[in-house]
Amino acid sequence: MSPRIALCAGETSGDQLGAGLVAALRERFPEATFAGIGGDAMRAAGVDTWYDASELSVMGLAEVLAHLPRLLALRKAFRQRVLDWRPDVFIGIDAPDFNLGVERWLKHRGVRTVHDVSPSVWAWRESRAAKIGESADRVLCLFPMEPPIYARHGVDAVFIGHPLADAIPLQPDRTAARIALGVATDARVLAVLPGSRLGEIQRMLPGFADAARRLAGDVPGLQVLVPAANAGCRAAIDAMLGDAPGVRVLDGQAQAAMIASDVVLLASGTAALEAMLCKRPMVVGHRISGLTYAIVKAFGLLKSAHVSLPNILAGETLVPELLQDACTPEALHAALLHWFRDADAVAALQPRFLALHESLRRDASARAAEAVAGLLATPR
Repeated sequence: MSPRIALCAGETSGDQLGAGLVAALRERFPEATFAGIGGDAMRAAGVDTWYDASELSVMGLAEVLAHLPRLLALRKAFRQRVLDWRPDVFIGIDAPDFNLGVERWLKHRGVRTVHDVSPSVWAWRESRAAKIGESADRVLCLFPMEPPIYARHGVDAVFIGHPLADAIPLQPDRTAARIALGVATDARVLAVLPGSRLGEIQRMLPGFADAARRLAGDVPGLQVLVPAANAGCRAAIDAMLGDAPGVRVLDGQAQAAMIASDVVLLASGTAALEAMLCKRPMVVGHRISGLTYAIVKAFGLLKSAHVSLPNILAGETLVPELLQDACTPEALHAALLHWFRDADAVAALQPRFLALHESLRRDASARAAEAVAGLLATPR
């Protein structure tokens, strides 16, 4: 069998996922042909990229509105090119705002469709699961609580595990990470991750920096590592922190900083999952705009009792979440100090994090390829 497989990934993380999936699919279908939208990793894996993934990487409402005409024209041209290419399956990788519309259009024209990386139906409106099923013949889920939600809406969904759980060792090497970053092996280290978007950094970093400054008064010799996701984030972080004593801003290296740290202070998101996989105690602090928060509260849009993935996966509070008005420098400082002073609490966290890691460590690329192959084996 020599299937034609069309794919679309819209950012760096999706490009990496796509490259892993293509490699796993090629093991099953050595003569398969791959084409679509991707980045350097997918091109290296052998995908004929008609457009680069960077063309979809637009963040923030204002930016999306400014680029909307171009994005709509790109989507229209891309979906028609996919249809004309007559693929055996189309795989949309994350980027739901772009991919679900493409998938729905193609599905209505007889193309089998897969959506890789389920949107967070467990956190927001569960009814979205049914809408996603209108776009995708099969949904690939990174978390085990997701397929049952889709099943309630008659949508075919498969748990494949999380690629980060495959990539991060079950027992990360803190000493090696410290040596790589030039940090003393006996230092007390706090990693601070205020987010990867400029708006998030501007909202979160002042309070995070204040909490770290307070902590330094209680933890002698504290070293603070602040990874910057890109050059723009680096410039913003440098401008806000200046020459704060004991603080180092890093270019990337977020995972190394987490592994090297004693405790992590972070904004909620994938970083909380990554810190959990790195087996580091953490404090999650998060603020959104006042208007957005008021809308979320007024309409009851957030369905989960927790916002950070370690707590969501555990079904209980393993790590503190300080949200909105509760996210103050004083509260962050107190929560951080708890982890630095209570070695028993840190030790008790380790087996819980390890069990969650093992539950997500499923060789996600191979499982995704198996799910796609199973769909290809079914009649149209």
